Amino acid sequence: MIKLAPTLALGLALATGSAFAADEPTAQQNKMKTCNAEAGKKELKGDERKAFMSSCLSAKAEPPVDPKTAQQNKMKTCNAEAGKKELKGDERKAFMSSCLKG
Repeated sequence: MIKLAPTLALGLALATGSAFAADEPTAQQNKMKTCNAEAGKKELKGDERKAFMSSCLSAKAEPPVDPKTAQQNKMKTCNAEAGKKELKGDERKAFMSSCLKG
């Protein structure tokens, strides 16, 4: 019986270990916290709050934006605008600089 105790204790520890290892919040818990904070900022109450929370929690997460891709898209847009305006030389450089900054 003494030899069985360590094996039994190890099995019990492994079976309950996952409950103690979950110190970090899950994605759903983070989403709930964010939606709840947003509803608080909007001072929603009652049915309005319920509707907002339902919508917020069921919304798909936006995929992270790659800064390189965002910059490339901005460059394409600014370049197209400069082309439409038929800008050349220093005018084009100034326009592109301004467009890409803001």
